[in-house]
Amino acid sequence: MEDNNMTARKQLLTRLQDLAGVRPDGLPDAIAALYHPDAEWRGAHPLNEMRGTEAIAANVWQPLMDAVPDLERRDLILVGGSYQGRDYIAALGHYCGTFRRDWLGIPATGGAVFLRYGEVHQIRDGRIVQSNCLWDVLDLIRQTGIWPLAPSLGAEGMWPGPITCDGIILHPQDPAQGAASLAQTLAMHGTLGAYNDEAGEGRQGLLNMPQKQHWHPKMMWYGPSGIGTARGLAGFVDCHQLPFRTAFPNRKGGGQWDEIAALKSELGGGHYIRIGEGPYSVTGGWPSVFAMHTGGGFLGLPPTGRPVTMRVMDFYLHDEGLIRENWVPLDMLDLLMQMGVDVLGRMKTQLKLGR
Repeated sequence: MEDNNMTARKQLLTRLQDLAGVRPDGLPDAIAALYHPDAEWRGAHPLNEMRGTEAIAANVWQPLMDAVPDLERRDLILVGGSYQGRDYIAALGHYCGTFRRDWLGIPATGGAVFLRYGEVHQIRDGRIVQSNCLWDVLDLIRQTGIWPLAPSLGAEGMWPGPITCDGIILHPQDPAQGAASLAQTLAMHGTLGAYNDEAGEGRQGLLNMPQKQHWHPKMMWYGPSGIGTARGLAGFVDCHQLPFRTAFPNRKGGGQWDEIAALKSELGGGHYIRIGEGPYSVTGGWPSVFAMHTGGGFLGLPPTGRPVTMRVMDFYLHDEGLIRENWVPLDMLDLLMQMGVDVLGRMKTQLKLGR
């Protein structure tokens, strides 16, 4: 017998796809079918946070649909589960279409664009009560030919779907497999949290530490625009982990928020989702990482000495007993703003100068 989450998932997928392709006069009905009237929507900067279907329609969907009138939703991963008594559906993929009008100040190209997303939706009584939507705004800027940052260390470009071609889960899975997938992710997280960045072991220390027990030899790490994609543990360390951990030594993530309970209470941080389903697991928080920016090199920027938080999700594929692929939506514009870099402002300056 199909469980309630699976039924809600199929309905939600249909409604999300319908919403992306709806005609302008059908937007109010599509929004009402998808969201609870008082739903909370949390998304990447500069959209950020809002509440209620009127605000969601006016600030999120109508401007996007005006900019990309032939908008289409393409999911690569769709999984679900429960965490702390809340039911969630998590999705990863791309919105695509023709970029006809400017959006968020980003100049329209008149050509095809792909806006990648990681989304986690909390479901109650068949509708969304909270959406967490990390859309890669920086990657859309990149597609226009504008680049207001230092070159990415990883490879930029569209994220592929899972190598196993089974990312859209619409049928019940073995609960034991899902539990094992999540347990492996949390065990890997544990190795990252236990590692002391200030011990001075550098690149070799990261390659040798116990995280290597969890990653597949052919692992793929798909980072947000600005960081890029890396292949293998060495690629992951070189393109992301070493510069990131140098800049933010001994940052706190996930369960480590418990060590800084007062800050967690102030910021509302920590994981809101930790689920495993079949060969997939998903974690995410708003924010889920706290750090002090005390080292240089990350994104080519010097240390600011500032505290920062990070809105981030992780989607994992577990294959052949190890973590094979990891997709990482991260709100780069929000993080950079905290580091003193206004990416949209830089973009506007480049446009003004005709670059």
